[in-house]
Amino acid sequence: MVKQMSLTEGSIRPQLLRIAVPMSVGLFFNTLFNVVDTFYAGRLGTESLAGMSASFSVFFIQNALLSGLATGVSALMAQALGRNDPVAIQRLKNTGLVLIVSLSLLLTIAGLIASPWLLYVLGARDLALSEGSRYVRTIYAGSLFWGINASLHAILSAHGQTRPYRNFLVIGFFLNLILDPLFIFGWLGLPRMGTMGVALATVLVQAMGTVYLSWQISKSKIYQTEDLVLSQVSLKAAGDILTQGIPAALNMLTIALGVFVINWFIYRFGSDAATAGYGVAVRIEQLALLPALGLNTATLAMVGQNAGAGKLDRVREVYHISLKLGALIMTIGMALLYPLAPWLIALFNQDPDVIAEGTSYLRIEFLALNAYVILNVCLSLLQGLKKPHYAVWIGLYRQIAMPILIFNLLGRILGLGLTGVWWGIVFTTWSGAVAAVLFARFELKRIIPEPIQSPSFRQPPL
Repeated sequence: MVKQMSLTEGSIRPQLLRIAVPMSVGLFFNTLFNVVDTFYAGRLGTESLAGMSASFSVFFIQNALLSGLATGVSALMAQALGRNDPVAIQRLKNTGLVLIVSLSLLLTIAGLIASPWLLYVLGARDLALSEGSRYVRTIYAGSLFWGINASLHAILSAHGQTRPYRNFLVIGFFLNLILDPLFIFGWLGLPRMGTMGVALATVLVQAMGTVYLSWQISKSKIYQTEDLVLSQVSLKAAGDILTQGIPAALNMLTIALGVFVINWFIYRFGSDAATAGYGVAVRIEQLALLPALGLNTATLAMVGQNAGAGKLDRVREVYHISLKLGALIMTIGMALLYPLAPWLIALFNQDPDVIAEGTSYLRIEFLALNAYVILNVCLSLLQGLKKPHYAVWIGLYRQIAMPILIFNLLGRILGLGLTGVWWGIVFTTWSGAVAAVLFARFELKRIIPEPIQSPSFRQPPL
């Protein structure tokens, strides 16, 4: 049985790390999973790699919607746990599972129909369009597994339990390491599937994850088969989940749309090599961000439980400690990423143009790493306080409105081309982070009065 974790008492820093470290390890292996996919796609040629790179934004739409609703479930459940409301907890579990699984089935239908068109709109043509379509349609065929896994992860993380999901991601990486070459190149008598093989391996790993997480959550007594009672699916709980989850999903969706915008400008100012280089560089950037990304899950769970329990001073302390830990980790990442950039890109593709474009991106984008930490911790705080709407406005600004403006200004009007796009990403990320800090401070001041300095304090003598 998994030991239940109370996040409303005890030392905050160890609790944050106890949640964040397993999550970061899991995300590290999940990114390695994607790195393996990118590595093998690079062996299929630049066009196949470009097709897969373009398809990531289409694939991300699925993740945005499912993860958004799951975030809503996790935030509400954390608050219900904090106020010790077992009836609300049970309704949220059942209602969240039904909502997310229903959405995943709708995504399967929509993705199979619309994904080739979306890739075409992005600018993919000929072999890149064909390979990207084969990849993303296979992914959408398995949306159900992503939906179930998102639901189970939301329930576990609200309880502060991130180890089961970490284990799934670690096991999934090693399984994918075996399945990718089998399906892509047709080893052991299997047909050669190319990019479709990459997607099929991913779907099978997700299916394995559904079995494993279901077993783990049942074993932990957090959620068992007999707990799934459709009569406990509540319209009120559904409304609450949608109220919290839709803004989170829209925020995630703006990220997907932001990738569309970036890819559109890359194709305008660059080539397939630029798209491929950007796709590889983003995977490497994700690896650099991973040690701090586990703080998002930890911050959401701890803020939610402590806000639900009325322990608002702990909420503020969680926020400040998360920011400090994230800044420390990302500063180390920045120091490593800049000098290693060309070598890391070359691991995935030997094309000099791909290496040059990917290196150019990383050696500018590394300046935004701390901004991502600030942004994500602030949004997790706001989500945990049941204030998810700020994320939508920041997302619309950071992913769509400002990029379109600044990419045109720097790339086209000032003639910087792709370099202007890279600098534009840095600017929009930092300005979005500043906005997130202002919103976070505003909400904290509303619910938590600033501490009054003791009148006995005296200035030390000079």
